[in-house]
Amino acid sequence: MMKNSNTSQQQALSELSPVDKVLHFWNNVWSYPYNLNLIDELMVEDFMITNAGVEIKGRENFKQWVAGFLKTINNANLENLDIFESKDGSKVVSRWRFTGFHNGMFGLEPNNQPINLIGTAIWEIRDNKLAHNRVERNSWEVYEQLTKASSQQKI
Repeated sequence: MMKNSNTSQQQALSELSPVDKVLHFWNNVWSYPYNLNLIDELMVEDFMITNAGVEIKGRENFKQWVAGFLKTINNANLENLDIFESKDGSKVVSRWRFTGFHNGMFGLEPNNQPINLIGTAIWEIRDNKLAHNRVERNSWEVYEQLTKASSQQKI
């Protein structure tokens, strides 16, 4: 009896280590091909992200948040800079760089300026899936860079 490809994909994802799950997420959701459906496979149903102190609860809400964010950056790519996991595999820490070109981030007028967002994510692993992501990033510095670039373009 032949397995369908969805079952095979789920099994392959479940066999990934916690670090490999995070890397798979970075490489396929936040980088081209931007496969937001992987969120359903990699995250628990009650997934939560705490982003700069703001909580987004549930896979569907998170998917919508990611889709909205990706619309504000052209040619988005997330590069993992450093990653390690706790001894028991219940936590993964990743330092990352997210690059692309400004297309309305922070509600600012798109100007195609380069974006260089750097952050740290602390992932909780539960039931062999990604359960909670706590993220801090250099948003203020990127905002200042973009507003400075916008004011210089108007001169």
